[in-house]
Amino acid sequence: MTKWLWRGTVSKLIMDTVSRKKRSETMKAIKSSDTLLEKSFRRILTKAGYKYKKNIARLAGKPDIVFPKQRVVIFLDSCFWHGCRRHCRFPNSNRVYWKNKIGRNKKRDKIVNRLYKNKEWKLLRFWEHKIKKNPEKIIAKLKSALE
Repeated sequence: MTKWLWRGTVSKLIMDTVSRKKRSETMKAIKSSDTLLEKSFRRILTKAGYKYKKNIARLAGKPDIVFPKQRVVIFLDSCFWHGCRRHCRFPNSNRVYWKNKIGRNKKRDKIVNRLYKNKEWKLLRFWEHKIKKNPEKIIAKLKSALE
């Protein structure tokens, strides 16, 4: 079903190619934790012999991986949701919404980075494409941060 929506004061016509109900179902299915990226990264950590905590809600930004004793947090940034310059491609429908959404995510990431720096925690952010391309390099960076 094609829906026409009016967005903002500019009255720009934007087409969504699915019904509102289907869009809602699709968005609800998107996970915020235990994503495929997180699961595969945790397998890499476990294989390398690391013990860690995951998704501790009381910490700012709910880090994906936490080493509490060493005060190290890891965020795994997917190329789409965190706006990777090389790989993020906005959907053709509702582009204004997605640019704003990804922009807010990037601003939140900067705030979270500052919070950890001010609290003297080590914060590591790894892009999805970097984890997939060279997990050994990521493990080496983690090892360095934990020492």
